[in-house]
Amino acid sequence: METGVEPARKRAPAGAAVLRPDVTGAIRDAVFAELAAAGYGRLSIEAVARRAGVGKMAVYRRWGSKLAMVIDLVGSVAVDLSALPDTGSLRGDLETFLRLAARALRHPLANQIVPDLLAEAARTPEIAQTLQAALRTHQREAGALLTTRAIARGELPADADPDLLVDLTIGPLYWRLAVVRTALPKGYVKKLVAAVLP
Repeated sequence: METGVEPARKRAPAGAAVLRPDVTGAIRDAVFAELAAAGYGRLSIEAVARRAGVGKMAVYRRWGSKLAMVIDLVGSVAVDLSALPDTGSLRGDLETFLRLAARALRHPLANQIVPDLLAEAARTPEIAQTLQAALRTHQREAGALLTTRAIARGELPADADPDLLVDLTIGPLYWRLAVVRTALPKGYVKKLVAAVLP
């Protein structure tokens, strides 16, 4: 029997099924701001949600814990390897890679957040393991990209060690910018690459 009422239309999925990019962006910005202001130890999901103007569940829909959230977001601002063009030479690739890394390390939030996370990792094994895994993954990806290109060009032998290549280049840069926090002298990246290549 007809009632004259139209059947209810199917609603679009909501909640966990749809994660709005604008909300994710607001949460991301709030995480970085809270990390810079309070440090990892005092960071809380509640403070992040409040700063982002969302409920706690909006944060928990995206990340199951504070650690997962921080590692995911900090990892997302690492050097974007897709932005690393093939310059045609190992020297050019390394210089571009180091300039991108230097820009990331000079960022005010990176200057505050990275040392704090490393200090926290010294106290908390779970953070140490997660952070090390994230950093090693990124290092391997960068090393593999740089060495694969160089081997294909005949610039490096087939058994070149990708990890050593990244260690020798990023290590001094990180030391200067994140540990002792000194400005890079003019031409430093070119000199560093020239010292590593032999």
